Amino acid sequence: MVRFYTLRYIVFLPIFAVFLNLVAADSRSSFYFKNFSKDSNFESKISLYGDSKVGNDSLCVEMTSSLLHSAGRVVYKKPFRLLEGMPSSLVSFSTYFSFSMSQDSGDGLAFFMVPVEYDMNEFDGGSFGLLGQKKIRFLSVEFDTFKDRKHGDLNDNHVGIDVDSFVSVKVSNVSLMKLVLNNGEKLQAWIDYEASSKKLEVRLSKVGHVRPVEPLLSYSIDVSKIWKEDEVFVGLSSSSGNSSQKCNVCSWSFKVRQAPHWMHSEPLDPEKTVVEKTKVPVVHKRSDCFLKVLAALIVGTACGALGTFFGLFVWTISGASKRPVVPVLPEQYAVHPEEFEYNKFKIVVEEGKN
Repeated sequence: MVRFYTLRYIVFLPIFAVFLNLVAADSRSSFYFKNFSKDSNFESKISLYGDSKVGNDSLCVEMTSSLLHSAGRVVYKKPFRLLEGMPSSLVSFSTYFSFSMSQDSGDGLAFFMVPVEYDMNEFDGGSFGLLGQKKIRFLSVEFDTFKDRKHGDLNDNHVGIDVDSFVSVKVSNVSLMKLVLNNGEKLQAWIDYEASSKKLEVRLSKVGHVRPVEPLLSYSIDVSKIWKEDEVFVGLSSSSGNSSQKCNVCSWSFKVRQAPHWMHSEPLDPEKTVVEKTKVPVVHKRSDCFLKVLAALIVGTACGALGTFFGLFVWTISGASKRPVVPVLPEQYAVHPEEFEYNKFKIVVEEGKN
């Protein structure tokens, strides 16, 4: 039995190690700032570049000033890899931020991912405050308030996904949601990348509204192939362009989740999907809640196996598993069954005389 539990412990030990690795990855690359007051201690994890600053009487980061061609960035200090762990597994990430932009037609705001060699202090008049002349590999989600014809922009009120170019690979008209990016109203955005499905999703709503169920944009992409083993930075960037547009970021959170290697799957490409006669099973997206429950079950099983093994080990060492020895008593003290002597009694019954 001891050998059985030892084998069970050896089997569950790697699973337990994977879970600890997931928890460590979450703690390394996660933060949440409800605002940017001095008490939030945001400078411990976030750096400001260019014209971005936190006003003395403000809880938001002022990304741009009222000057023409103003540009600023907020960047998470710690880079991360899109392939992490031993063995390597894909990394999912989620970010949330709230923002507002004045009514001028500036470049707007963009969430971006760039390699670590990117110079955060360099500005050369590119869109959204990112480099315009230098060629770099980047991924961004733009909240654009300027119709730039050279980039083929849809209008001056759209959200787009950009890969290595500001010509968006996917774009959506925000006006269809009855929202305006640059009317001074606070909006909130969610950007999620799921490594298992290799899908990037963007959601948008007014501050105070619940997170939309359906994404505003959805795009299939294997982000790990853009930079492969390289580390990347994430941040928010803004530029007023040839206007005096002001852009404020009032809250920001970011979280990395490392997916187990057995969850890898190929991205779904509707244009390349082959329709078969047989019925295709529907694959439902795994939610964060399910992953948390699964992780809890794994660590619970591992801890139970480890505790059982430890208990058996202590029991074996202490000699509790030895069978008790029954002493042999001398013959004279042996217990014998009682012998009973039965005496026969003769009963005479006298018959009465008539």
